Amino acid sequence: MKEPISITALSSISALGESLEEVWQSYDQKGHFLSEKLIGEQMVWVSQLPESIKLKIEDLRQSDAKYRHLDDSVLFAIYAARKAVANAGWEKGAQFGINIGSSRGATSLFEKYHQEFLADGKSATLSSPTTTLGNISSWVAHDLKSKGPEISHSITCSTALHAVLNAVAWIQSGMTDKFLVGGSEAPLTPFTIAQMQALKVYSKMSSRAQSRVDYPCLAMDLDKNQNTMVLGEAAALACLEKGQKTNALAVIEGIGYATEPLEHSVSISTDAQCFQDSMQMALANLDPSEVDAVVMHAPGTIKGDESEFNAIQKVFCNKLPFLTTNKWKVGHTFGASGLLSLEMAVLMLNHKRPIPIPFAVYDALPKTIEKVMVNAVGFGGNAVSILLSKR
Repeated sequence: MKEPISITALSSISALGESLEEVWQSYDQKGHFLSEKLIGEQMVWVSQLPESIKLKIEDLRQSDAKYRHLDDSVLFAIYAARKAVANAGWEKGAQFGINIGSSRGATSLFEKYHQEFLADGKSATLSSPTTTLGNISSWVAHDLKSKGPEISHSITCSTALHAVLNAVAWIQSGMTDKFLVGGSEAPLTPFTIAQMQALKVYSKMSSRAQSRVDYPCLAMDLDKNQNTMVLGEAAALACLEKGQKTNALAVIEGIGYATEPLEHSVSISTDAQCFQDSMQMALANLDPSEVDAVVMHAPGTIKGDESEFNAIQKVFCNKLPFLTTNKWKVGHTFGASGLLSLEMAVLMLNHKRPIPIPFAVYDALPKTIEKVMVNAVGFGGNAVSILLSKR
């Protein structure tokens, strides 16, 4: 890092709520925000937006004729983006870049249009322009009247943190001073769920088979004997600005990235070499013992959780930092998940206390939180690590 970059605002919508205060209160509860819902023809665990937020998204859809044909992934991003730039004090029509990605993009609309095509052999007029991944950033830029680069990309589950990396590169190059970054995902469709079930990673826990299910997703439980990933819908965005700002929620001190040398298209090695490399890069010359916490990617799968934990052990050796994740509580939100993890890290920094996993065993909890590492990785082994501090 040539110079620090400030996070001057955060905005998210998820099962946890839509304000930093709501999200912190949700993290302060030991319970999860997952529920069994009928998706297609089967009951599965998912993480959904609260009804109050869904109503606001529907109001947004009806507020402009142009928005009525947009996918939820786009509307989620527009809604969160408005709040993010308002919280940062950026004026409408200002000069700033936008990089908002998604793992799946316009999943629901794509499935709808494809079903119509299979039924009558014709494609709807808007099927192409409303299902491109570039929809997200371009529509956000249209809504905010921003003047700057607009980038959408998909690097699967590490998409949002790759957006942070890209923004850091633009800012440090001197080409812009501000960037709106993040991810948006609306993956709760029958086909998307079926894809995860085909990989045998989706949670099979059933409240009908037991009197109750305490935790349908056992992210970071290294003793689990089954995969427990649960999908969630969300959008999460951050405003980044060059230098140390007085209104900074947190400061980016280090960035790291790496790609796993793959032997299989969806897996990483048992000690996640990609995470070892990305964390080492983010640390640079910093003594690992100075990192108080790591917000892990930890998707709730046996191999995914174990390999990341093994990588952390290799990097931090005998002094492991406090380890946590949010997927047991809010599910895996694919392209938005990295920014939700970053939001969690910023909240711990600002409240100066950890957010533990209720079913995890800790030798001791840190008395304060000064530096936090945030990890994300996606299919293909594209790992990102971001080092944050409050200074």
